[in-house]
Amino acid sequence: MHDESEIASTRIIVDADACPRRVLRICEAVAREKQAAVITVASHNHLISSDCHVTVGDAPQASDLRIVNLSREGDVVVTQDWGLAAMVLGKEASCLSPSGRQYRPETIDTMLEIREMKARHRRTGGRTRGPRKRTADDDRRFEDGLRRILE
Repeated sequence: MHDESEIASTRIIVDADACPRRVLRICEAVAREKQAAVITVASHNHLISSDCHVTVGDAPQASDLRIVNLSREGDVVVTQDWGLAAMVLGKEASCLSPSGRQYRPETIDTMLEIREMKARHRRTGGRTRGPRKRTADDDRRFEDGLRRILE
């Protein structure tokens, strides 16, 4: 276990609370090639195997707050949380979803508006679709996106 402040300058920070294990393995493999570090962050409710893992409590948003505090310009943050993506983009870190979608400063506001509209719809009894089943294409898109950011 390493202290996250002592590791490589290129860092991939993974929001591991809801990250598919295959995505974490891809991060580790690409990081070895690119001589980058992988930092995983998750609540103590999750069993994560990682060389540099940060465990936080189970308070709402504890992982997100830790990731925001850890992230810095040049980092790559992997998350499916659009709100967290907006915060790390504000710190000039890159951000990628587990499906390979790169979050961008010019589109994040629209994404947050869509998220709010869907939440409002659900609060009034409406239903929205959940995530579809993960595929090998998702893994390829994620790996390609991660490699593109790290180039």
